[in-house]
Amino acid sequence: QVQLVESGGGLVQAGDSLRLSCAASGRTFSSYAMGWFRQAPGNERKFVAAIAWSGGSTYYADSVKGRFTISRDNAENTVYLQMNSLKPEDTAVYCCAATPKGGFYMKAWGAEYWGQGTQVTVSS
Repeated sequence: QVQLVESGGGLVQAGDSLRLSCAASGRTFSSYAMGWFRQAPGNERKFVAAIAWSGGSTYYADSVKGRFTISRDNAENTVYLQMNSLKPEDTAVYCCAATPKGGFYMKAWGAEYWGQGTQVTVSS
């Protein structure tokens, strides 16, 4: 069982940067792939980024590739999403996710564990 709590959301202007954090509880954090999804009003939840348990592999949605970077600190049970060059279309609730099945699985199929989400709003 993994519990996830996100932080770091807020209101920024286009072009700004923001870093999201996700603190995970549970002794098996280091064995889980972690990731981020986002959901804008009226839209379905979409994959943003994922990272393998070791941090050795990362996966990104095309829409954020080159602007967002996912990383993790297994000693601190935390995963991060560094978001640069933010655009108004990045506005959404960002949710942290975890799965024991790997980052590729998460990108394709989703996750078993979810956080409550943190709001990111990018003004033009």
